[in-house]
Amino acid sequence: MRQLLIFIITIYIFTGCSVKEYQKYDDISKASLEKVNFYDIEDFYNDDLDYAFEVFKKACTRSKRYEMFKEVCLKADDENNARDFFISNFEAYKLIDNKGSDEGIITGYYEPLLHGSLIKDDTYKYPIYKTPKDMITVDLSKVYPELKKYRLRGKLKGNKLVPYENRAQLEKHENENLEAICYVDDKFALFLLHIQGSGKVKLTDGTILNVGYANQNGRRYKSVGKYMLKNGFIDRNSASIQGMKAYFDKNPDKMDEILNHNESYVFFRESKQGATGALGVELTSKRNLAVDRSYIPLGMPVFISTSNPVTKEDINKLMVAADVGGAIKGEIRADFFWGFGDKAFEYAGKMKEKGKLYILIPKQVLN
Repeated sequence: MRQLLIFIITIYIFTGCSVKEYQKYDDISKASLEKVNFYDIEDFYNDDLDYAFEVFKKACTRSKRYEMFKEVCLKADDENNARDFFISNFEAYKLIDNKGSDEGIITGYYEPLLHGSLIKDDTYKYPIYKTPKDMITVDLSKVYPELKKYRLRGKLKGNKLVPYENRAQLEKHENENLEAICYVDDKFALFLLHIQGSGKVKLTDGTILNVGYANQNGRRYKSVGKYMLKNGFIDRNSASIQGMKAYFDKNPDKMDEILNHNESYVFFRESKQGATGALGVELTSKRNLAVDRSYIPLGMPVFISTSNPVTKEDINKLMVAADVGGAIKGEIRADFFWGFGDKAFEYAGKMKEKGKLYILIPKQVLN
């Protein structure tokens, strides 16, 4: 019995306490990666892989310009079996954060509907701005290749490049370099449009305008929800878009002070299609994610394991990284696109769930 106990303890020491070794592919992801078998990913084979394959091919119309996806996107054109395509052409890796955890936070976003007019009046007075005429965007990659994912934004003051105005400054005064696409009737709805990055505006004559992300003022995103929670404007039970809206409905005089905590300001363009992500393709409801490109490249198939914020049912499905967001930062961090409409708003506004992310890396990149 004593010998058996010593044997069990020895096995525990050399296996149970062993430190896992993770792989690193810094040119693909800055995260630590744990290689996994597709059979080890819960519900991978139960997912609608045919639909996931169609979403991946749709992303290929843009992602094939990236060296990483060029070959695998060509193969997708000639493949009819979705399951075989993913298994044969990709290796699966689970994302691990810098603390060794495989769990992160999954939030949600949606395509909002606003009400607006092409003419400013007492009702429709909040502008959706185009990119300012005097804003300069500097691509640093030619001088510093390691900064290829970053852009410097500002404007010239004399012969110096200075930061562009923050949210409070842009809303405080008229700027001859700013041109409005249209004007909307709800300031908080406009703020949510900035957060979501795209949406629809129903004009007074019934016309629907699609507006999409065009640029940003270069200021760092700061969470208004966290600010409201920290300062006691809302509590944890009302820490959602719905809870924030309820607070502003009762306290409209506090809106400017609170919203201006986030100095980031988004500029838009008219679009012929609906919600369009940073990849440049129209987003597919419940099949596209916004990600941090330092850890997940755009165009990458990503299997997500999380839960529905309302029903608490499991969400295990293969999606495609097609968008980014100022608040989406971290190794295991993603924004789940719920689509358009009231239900999408409900799910997106309440979503802050734990989740795991698995990226599917094309095999030819690893060889």
